[in-house]
Amino acid sequence: MTGPFPGMDPYLEHPARWPGVHQGLIYGMNEMLNRLLPSGYAAEMGERLYVVQAESDIYPDVVVVKPPSQATGRQFDSAGTAVTVESALPWILNVETVEIREVFLEIVTVEEESRVVTTIEVLSPSNKAAGSIGRQKYRTKQRQILRSEAHLLEIDLLRRGAHTVAAPHTTLLEKGRWDYLVCLHRGGQGGRYEVWPNALRQPLPGIRVPLLEGDPDVLLDLQTVFDRCYDAGPYHRRIDYHQEPPTPLEGEDATWADSLLREKGLRT
Repeated sequence: MTGPFPGMDPYLEHPARWPGVHQGLIYGMNEMLNRLLPSGYAAEMGERLYVVQAESDIYPDVVVVKPPSQATGRQFDSAGTAVTVESALPWILNVETVEIREVFLEIVTVEEESRVVTTIEVLSPSNKAAGSIGRQKYRTKQRQILRSEAHLLEIDLLRRGAHTVAAPHTTLLEKGRWDYLVCLHRGGQGGRYEVWPNALRQPLPGIRVPLLEGDPDVLLDLQTVFDRCYDAGPYHRRIDYHQEPPTPLEGEDATWADSLLREKGLRT
């Protein structure tokens, strides 16, 4: 059962649901690319691993505040007489840590000393959360790739969060409006970017995956990858489309989505 939306499903943007979506998209692209890539190349999955204090806006129900029992102690007054005093009560915070695993794709050469040709990233909420460790680590890697000869392909299917893809936000705003973005920076091309803007009501685009100079780009059908991810997941069983998506829709988009979901029998 494919999803009800023509492209990205805004209900999948929920932080608790996103890790499964993220992995499904990466696995799907890995499978498709390894069928499409010419001889001499392979797609391989990599992984970033780090431990953070869970942030309540990304990972709910992670902090327990417990009032401590009253504590007393002894001190001496100016006459040298021992007196009993009560200490001020601190809050006791039990903050859970979360192990973050972010998978990504690399197109590599299959020669004996393989080299990374293209890195493909699907952004996560932690990459777009201002001030988070996940964002710091992602931006560090982003800068490293942009300074190298490797290509960087970034896929942002999350409307919430700080602007993160490499193409400058202000320059993009001059071009128009978007809900989702795919950004490609080809290695060695300085400040030049290829950007696919995508609106909620549109199918996800076919995008170009560059290889080494002299070899043509590979066309990756992002909508097909997404549909397979949705079909293989629990989403049509678990999502309550009577509710609003985690990042609410507004204006004409909200009206359009309501009509679409009613038409498909997912709202009454």
